[in-house]
Amino acid sequence: MANDGVDKSEETEHMIEKDAARERSNVLGDTKEIRAVILSGFGGLNKLRVAKKAMPEPQEGEVKIRVKACGLNFIDLMVRQGNIENPPKTPLVPGFECSGIVEGLGDNTKGFEIGDRVMAFVNYSAWGEVVCTPMEFVYKIPDEMSFAEAAAFPMNFVTAYMMLFEVANLREGMSVLLHSAGGGVGQAVAQLCSTIPDVTVFGTASSFKHEAIKDSITHLIDRNADYVQDVKRISPDGVDIVLDCLCGENTGKGLGLLKPLGTYILYGSSNMVTGETKSFFSFAKSWWQVEKVNPIKLYEENKVIAGFSLLNLLFKQGRGAQVKAVIDKLMLLYKEKKIKPLVDSLWALEEVKEAMQRIHDRGNIGKLILDVEKSPTPLMANDSTETSEAGEEEEDHEGDNGNKERMPFIQ
Repeated sequence: MANDGVDKSEETEHMIEKDAARERSNVLGDTKEIRAVILSGFGGLNKLRVAKKAMPEPQEGEVKIRVKACGLNFIDLMVRQGNIENPPKTPLVPGFECSGIVEGLGDNTKGFEIGDRVMAFVNYSAWGEVVCTPMEFVYKIPDEMSFAEAAAFPMNFVTAYMMLFEVANLREGMSVLLHSAGGGVGQAVAQLCSTIPDVTVFGTASSFKHEAIKDSITHLIDRNADYVQDVKRISPDGVDIVLDCLCGENTGKGLGLLKPLGTYILYGSSNMVTGETKSFFSFAKSWWQVEKVNPIKLYEENKVIAGFSLLNLLFKQGRGAQVKAVIDKLMLLYKEKKIKPLVDSLWALEEVKEAMQRIHDRGNIGKLILDVEKSPTPLMANDSTETSEAGEEEEDHEGDNGNKERMPFIQ
């Protein structure tokens, strides 16, 4: 009988140890998974889900970042639609910029320590709780910069700075025509122009945005008005710099408004995005409306035409060191309180569809941010973006959410 008691006691202890080991295994399993926004295929908003994925680990020369905030850009809409050149394979995690805290370092990674507050460029995969990216794309941020501001900073301000100062050579007394003046890049351009004396900024924007941005733009023009005539009425000779994120017929209009020695820069093609999914008609129309550039005409009129893609510069053309030098200059301007990212609103990961719709509708003034630690509103938590193990929920139907009131945190 005594032996039976001992056997039972040992069996009980073995079961307890086994259960404890299982619990430890479950805990370890949880720590090796993260939440992320998954794009299951190219198309509409119903291709986006929040799901769990494996925890990424840093490779040699990489920094592992516990993400606090991610930036949303118009290029993210075009990626979702597959409306870009050589789109990547799906499923994928979208997003190109984020901010957070350094959580790990790969071999031979220098210049960073665990706990550093940083912002970073990522070649996709930014919209998750943890990302890994090469150290050359990671930048420390000052203590006074919030994570939301940091996530709103890299794409917008680097794009604006390099177009103005490294492509167009902005100087005192010059004039700039800027489309989508109320957006993230638009407001970054306006702030950087204000650092140079006597720069005149013409900006097109939806009329409901005018009151909010009137102090940053010299001459505001309704986006639906004939901006060519409005510019010429104020400045008959035109402008020195045109920054075009629209493309299509605006290319010819922009070139026509340039002064001699002026520079036209194309840095986007948002006119190709008209509906929720990729439209061949919109693409063809925009392409057809682009003025065919004649180099001889440029030579005769002393005009410059250029293009700018920050993502290509970073990830395809290897100019990370050049971008790092620009980030350093921008940080000095931030510390001197000459520039400051304008955050439109904060959204939970589960609210990514609604955030994207706000960009699509051109409703934002400044930058939209995904706040990784933000809880969704009860309404959002019950809709089709809720967390899923597999990310394979049934697709919602268009119009299902049309009557729901959306309440993000607006800055």
